[in-house]
Amino acid sequence: MASDAPSSAFKISLNTSTIMGQKVPIAEEVKIAAEAGYQAIEPWIRELDAHVEAGHSLTDLRKQIADAGLVVPSAIGFFEWVVDDPAARKKGLEEARRSMELVRKIGGNRIAAPAVGATDVSGISLQAIGDRYLDVLKLGREIGVIPEIEVWGFSKTLTRLADACYVAISAGEKDACVLADVYHLYKGGSAPGGLNLLRGENLPVFHMNDYPGHLSPEKINDADRVYPGDGVAPLGEILRTLRQIGFNGYLSLELFNKEYWAQDPRLVAKTGFEKTKAALAAALKA
Repeated sequence: MASDAPSSAFKISLNTSTIMGQKVPIAEEVKIAAEAGYQAIEPWIRELDAHVEAGHSLTDLRKQIADAGLVVPSAIGFFEWVVDDPAARKKGLEEARRSMELVRKIGGNRIAAPAVGATDVSGISLQAIGDRYLDVLKLGREIGVIPEIEVWGFSKTLTRLADACYVAISAGEKDACVLADVYHLYKGGSAPGGLNLLRGENLPVFHMNDYPGHLSPEKINDADRVYPGDGVAPLGEILRTLRQIGFNGYLSLELFNKEYWAQDPRLVAKTGFEKTKAALAAALKA
């Protein structure tokens, strides 16, 4: 069963990308997360699709997750909601609906909403993106799964924390929310201090990781992420800021490290949990 995180308002989740390279089925990932001590699991939509395609039930998976003492604070899906092309957005909203319904079936209530389809496109008005976010937000409210505006530091659209915050504010709805990430803040050039301007409730999930010091934002990529505490990211500043703004969500460990993918997934999950817990304890003690 899942264990408690350090004595704080923070909770620790396993984003399944961390052990994705081992190609473990989602039902097994649930067991691994619970055994390692996590309080939550953040799956990818393609894993839920694979689960169904293999003849398994999402209702049963929901029960397995609950029985393991876990929750689903978020999920990772890809649907085009930002792009200028109305036909592509319509198709994207159809995919958003489908993905949200999968998440709802396993007990989740949020889904990542990055700038899919516009990562190599610049110049889309943030005001227009705000209007489009409102459309997907209304859809999510109807289904019961709220989209989180995800900051992608490598993207030409929604690159920085400030961009995502502008879009969330522009939507003008209290359930608008942002999904930020230690790595993406660095990659996109967002100062961690900008988190001070958010309220914890508008940042329900925060992707946790670290990065090495020898790579510039221009050179670093997803595969360079390392366990919390094994790099040079200002984790202490970030975690203390999250505490100050009333963060009561989930630190979701999201790694894409190929060296970790070559190891036993149970070892990786456990190591990630312990290192996240240690980084959190060190930051909040300071």
